[in-house]
Amino acid sequence: MLARVLLALSLVPALALALCQPDGQDAYKVRLSIKTALGANAYEWNESEQFLFRATLAFAMRKYTGQETFNVSSVIVCDETPRVSFWFVVTNPNDTATLIPKNAVEEAIRLSRNRINSAFLLSDKTLQFLGIPPTLAPPSQPSLPVWLIVFGVVMGIVTTGILALIISGFIQRKKKEKTIEDEDEEEKQEGIMENGISCETLEGKDGVNNGAYSHDEDRLTQL
Repeated sequence: MLARVLLALSLVPALALALCQPDGQDAYKVRLSIKTALGANAYEWNESEQFLFRATLAFAMRKYTGQETFNVSSVIVCDETPRVSFWFVVTNPNDTATLIPKNAVEEAIRLSRNRINSAFLLSDKTLQFLGIPPTLAPPSQPSLPVWLIVFGVVMGIVTTGILALIISGFIQRKKKEKTIEDEDEEEKQEGIMENGISCETLEGKDGVNNGAYSHDEDRLTQL
């Protein structure tokens, strides 16, 4: 009897290894970059960390399926490397010889991705499930309502247009005043100069006496 129990226990790891094969139909590869993510605070990957990983996967499967029959033993890890990469499969709790389909495992991981990442202080970039796209970050919500931002932009454009019209009108008015002043100055200069003689010069004198005409006027006066 004891021999049968020991034989059964020895066959369990062999059966698990047979189910978990790299590049298997329902297997996923995991790659962790602990030092890249945490630097000097990086922790060592060991059996306890692997146990935590299997526990988080069992939790993800429970949450996705709504069944509490998934346990740590349902997650089988194989082909582990020192650079912290390995393959894993999830077995059916009701039939340990049957694997959970790959698409169901993927949906469970995507549903609990943030919980899995936080358990290891990593992100989608440093805890990679190869073949599963990274979780999209939720869109950032602006601190101000969109309508208020649009209203501010429109008011800014309107204000800029009004200022441009005011400045343009002021510049045009100054140009017009300058043109009128130049025309008045030209007219004044034309009025002053006639035939090359300054009218001001002529207006400032009593005239020029012709001596010949002066003698004739004296004779006529004596007669």
